[in-house]
Amino acid sequence: MKGLLRLGTISGIGIFMHWTFVLLIAFIVVINYKNGQSPGQIAWSILFILCVFITVLLHELGHALMAKKYNINTKSITLLPIGGIARLERLPEKPVEELFVAIAGPIVNLMLAAITQFFVLIPLDSEKLLSQLGNGINSQNFFLNFYIVNITLAFFNLIPAFPMDGGRILRALLAFKLDRKTATMIAARIGQFIAIGFIFIGIISNPVLVLIGFFVIFSAQIEAESVNFKNSLKGYTAGDVAMKEYQTIAADEKLKKAIAIILNSEHKKFLVTQNDTVVGVLCKKHIIKALSEKGNEEYIYNVMDRNLLYIDASAPLENIIDSIYENKSTVLLVKKENLLIGILDADILSEFVVINSIKVK
Repeated sequence: MKGLLRLGTISGIGIFMHWTFVLLIAFIVVINYKNGQSPGQIAWSILFILCVFITVLLHELGHALMAKKYNINTKSITLLPIGGIARLERLPEKPVEELFVAIAGPIVNLMLAAITQFFVLIPLDSEKLLSQLGNGINSQNFFLNFYIVNITLAFFNLIPAFPMDGGRILRALLAFKLDRKTATMIAARIGQFIAIGFIFIGIISNPVLVLIGFFVIFSAQIEAESVNFKNSLKGYTAGDVAMKEYQTIAADEKLKKAIAIILNSEHKKFLVTQNDTVVGVLCKKHIIKALSEKGNEEYIYNVMDRNLLYIDASAPLENIIDSIYENKSTVLLVKKENLLIGILDADILSEFVVINSIKVK
């Protein structure tokens, strides 16, 4: 994702912040200034946003560290003004794993709320609560607002609807008795039913709920389609899908030769060889970029992708699908008994799925 600022690494996980978070702080400063807030009050508001930022980070770390217990690594955590995203290498398939990974985030928020309640006297009387919340963020109500944010984040995420944690918790519970596909369908429909309720309530009271409702409906549909898609690939291996007929081009050829080959070929990606050994991959985008920057006399070995990714032909397709679609320019070299038997990428996989779905019908 573009526009990310790397903040550091925690437990081997890269932590990133989107640049729009800076806009959020600037927006808060401007609004508070226009409302006549003093510099001190504005500083408290900024400090509060930073604490919420840390809270979201801890929430996502809860998911990531729990996933690590099940040998699922997290590629990165990205913090956005609307929340956080933990990019797991793969989603937990076993119900017990998904249950604990999903619930770990809200538990972090409840723990933070409990710690705040324990160390700071939070008024339980509704009138006192309202009186403290009426004047923006200040030294008197800072921890009260922090407590409320964590309680809100915990219970909002526990709503049984995708993409919230509650949707995954519900699916995990259903999957103890049902297969994953059926559990996902039921969880998605329940979430969409709740979302319709959000929309109706939002029309009457708060337009934000309408947006949340539509977001949940579309997210649930995407989750259901994703599981259906993966389910259709069960039983197939990389070797079953790999394209056995691929085109090669010599590394010492010039780009003008590559252009001639492309114009007469239906392939979009080519294996670059040197002394009958594959040394790289050449995509159309590499050629177009190189032509604009270096001209057609440039040698192919100077513009090819040298990062070769090999995979065994026996690898289950459902286990590698995420890595294929995450980077659609990736080309996997499929080997069987150390012999190259074909190539596999997002386009080849998509064609296979379409053809396979027609056969099923």
